Amino acid sequence: MIAFALTTSLLWGLADFGGGLLTRRIPALTVVVVSQTLAAVALGAVVVATGAWSEAGARLWFAVAAGVVGPAAMLCFYRALALGPMGVVSPLAALAVVVPLGAGLVLGERPGAAQYAGMAVATAGVVLAGGPQLKGAPVQRRTLALTLVAAVGFGAVLALIAEASTTVTGLYLALFVQRVCNIAVGGAALYVSVRRGGAALPPEGGAAVTAALPALAFVGLADVAANGTYALAAGAGPVTVAAVLASLYPVVTALAARGVLRERLLRVQTAGAALALAGTLLLVSG
Repeated sequence: MIAFALTTSLLWGLADFGGGLLTRRIPALTVVVVSQTLAAVALGAVVVATGAWSEAGARLWFAVAAGVVGPAAMLCFYRALALGPMGVVSPLAALAVVVPLGAGLVLGERPGAAQYAGMAVATAGVVLAGGPQLKGAPVQRRTLALTLVAAVGFGAVLALIAEASTTVTGLYLALFVQRVCNIAVGGAALYVSVRRGGAALPPEGGAAVTAALPALAFVGLADVAANGTYALAAGAGPVTVAAVLASLYPVVTALAARGVLRERLLRVQTAGAALALAGTLLLVSG
């Protein structure tokens, strides 16, 4: 379970880093739609090859819900980033972990004392790793509201995808259905954006999107794989522990930016990474 959950944080962190780089050159909605389409094609092939269609059942509605909520949460997140400082928005969005954590506790999971301590320390580390802005102009209420809606949406996706299947082949089908819904919702949002004068392509045109297809495929497949490993982690152990370990992805994103882009980490981010590691060790030891 621990290995699956930590793999989830690694994959999501790398996907967020790659997606962040791509949105500097390509409109964000286009990145979402194209990356999810490429992932859906790959998943569709897996579903056909494994005969996962036979796993269709009522649980797929959880995947449908995750596929609808996910893009809506992402749109709120992007809008909040456009309206307010990233140093506030990003750490607050990491509070998504509260949703699956609460769901696990409501369902009767009772971690030990060391695990409770690890959850608190790791969650604090995740928030600090985002580099929260401690000074500056007040943040608009609308920005805070959008960020909190995004956080609840991200957390809901974690909880929903964990309930979407009970078998590995069923998970393939659930992830495929989730991706199809992502494409439908994201595509509709892109259409509305273009009708309102927004851009679907970068200034360089479609050639820039074509050249970025390998990177877009990586982002989409890493996101899919992360959803899959999280579902496996939540099914193999306490959801409360899996959710916290999977939420360490902002640390991965910050470290990737430091290693690839040579971005300097703030002191608060370094402290956050250290706390996240300490919290992980407590969770593992518990």
